[in-house]
Amino acid sequence: MRLLKQLVPVAAVALAGNTAVNAVQGNTLLTLVLGVATAVLAVLVYARMVRWSERRAPVEVAASGAAAATGRGALIGVGMFVAVIVNIALVGGYRIDGLGSVAGALGLAGFMAAAAVTEEVIFRGILFRIVEERAGTWAALALTGLVFGLSHLFNEHANLWGAIAIAIEAGGMLAAAYAATRTLWLPIGLHFGWNFAAADIFGTEVSGNGATPGLLHGVTSGPALLTGGEFGPEASPYAVVFGALLTIVFMAVARRRGTLVPRRGGVRADATATLSR
Repeated sequence: MRLLKQLVPVAAVALAGNTAVNAVQGNTLLTLVLGVATAVLAVLVYARMVRWSERRAPVEVAASGAAAATGRGALIGVGMFVAVIVNIALVGGYRIDGLGSVAGALGLAGFMAAAAVTEEVIFRGILFRIVEERAGTWAALALTGLVFGLSHLFNEHANLWGAIAIAIEAGGMLAAAYAATRTLWLPIGLHFGWNFAAADIFGTEVSGNGATPGLLHGVTSGPALLTGGEFGPEASPYAVVFGALLTIVFMAVARRRGTLVPRRGGVRADATATLSR
């Protein structure tokens, strides 16, 4: 019941925000404002539902340290995508063919902010955290990572391999980032940084959602096995490898900090704030 009490309101915010953003596509300012507003509202609704259903402070979205953690995550996300796209370019799979659209990239940033926040709140803040309490960290990471990957099958250019790749590189990595820090801000920053670099900077497809008007006009060509094809670089083996490596690093940090949860165990809510710093 806790899961439903938290999931339904946040999912409603995500749906309403996505609908509103799609309705004003082409209007850069409105897209940016509505995207950011959706992200902020999702966090506020989640925090309210946690207080109501769990009778505790929502320390995983505490304001203290939020900007720094989100910034660190964004830098890691951008760095990871740069590593992936450079490797794809080295084998002739990506090239820059002129400049893109600054206005389009600005509006897209709002959309990416909404997607990053709502997905992290739903998949890591609610699903992963609650499943982890009963099943433990490793089982929750595998289960919610798979669900996260399969959820991308509904995208325009989706395919099964792309969904599996997302499950491994993102579902695992983002859950591990939360497990290591016990704050949603780092995975939110990671998620946003990756998407921002992919769409806003390099102009590639993100999870099979179609072409994006980034700052650069990027052209992807060559074997889909290396480039990710129509799904985008997330279906590239380079992304899977780098994502898996970061998952290992975050899980090692979680183990060292003692934040891994055994089966049917749990991390006390009042300890989470300390662990997140």
